[in-house]
Order: sequence, then structure tokens, then C-alpha cells
Amino acid sequence: MKNLLKEISKLAIPEDRWNLLTQQQIKNEWLGGLPVAENEIKIAEDRLGVRFPDDYRRFLLIANGFSAPNDIEPGFEAIDKVDFLKTIDPFLIEVWNETGLDESADLARAIVVAGIDQEQYFLLVPPSTTAIEWKYWKFANWIPGRESFDDLKKYFEHVLDFMREN
Repeated sequence: MKNLLKEISKLAIPEDRWNLLTQQQIKNEWLGGLPVAENEIKIAEDRLGVRFPDDYRRFLLIANGFSAPNDIEPGFEAIDKVDFLKTIDPFLIEVWNETGLDESADLARAIVVAGIDQEQYFLLVPPSTTAIEWKYWKFANWIPGRESFDDLKKYFEHVLDFMREN
């Protein structure tokens, strides 16, 4: 995954038209933060009452946060900012509960790992009694419903493909 993140970083840096990246990110050609220690992951898992999926844990051991590479992707948060969507954006949960759509139950359990204070979120939805696997969703007001991914690697591959094409 690190090579994938490096490729995204190298493509994103020249496109930083709002000068949002730091000089260190530009110099290092790396949008990621410093890696976390295993115990920091455990602290966050204990705080949220979950064990993160292995691919997200590996991501955190590579980068504790990852700046948004473009206008339509969220920036991944540092582990200490990761929290449930119902805590970060309770109004969104309320609105979706009124729709009665399937997504509303999952959104109530979703964990925001990217996009706090941005126009889009990347969510991890923990397993439930009806779904035994973690769900990986990009969720934005401008996306009808949500965009699903099989895993974190597939999401970052999607980001890289989009960046190469545009």
C-alpha cells in the first residue's frame, strides 16, 4: 500500500493549486503523516470499542493521516481524530434515518476515518449481525447514496486511476 500512496502523493503535489500542502510534504513528495505505533491503534480501538480491519491498521502503520490528494477525495484523519459518524455529524444521521433507506442503519455505526470538516467522508462500517465483513464507503452529499469499495487498497487504486485519467 505504501507504493500506492507514494504514487498518489507524487501526482497530487504538482496539482496543489490552493497551496494546502506543507513545504515538508512537497519536499518529501509524501502526503502522509508519520506512522503510528501499534499501541496508538489499540488506544483508538479501545476508545471506539472495535478492532479495525487489518488493511486500515497497516495504513496507520504507514501514515497517521494522509492529506486529500484532490478536490473530490477526503483527507484521512490522524488516529486520534477518528470517531463515529454519529458523534462527528449527528445531523447527517438524523436526515438519513428519516429516509428509511438501508444505508441509515450502517451510517449509525459508521466510523469516519477521512473527511472531517470536508465535503465528503470515507467511512468504515463495522461488521454486524447481517454483514460479517467491514464495509468501505465514500460518502458525500453529491454522490447519490454511497460509493462502496472492497477494501482500502481498492479505494486508493480508484483514487490513483482517477488522478491518472484527469
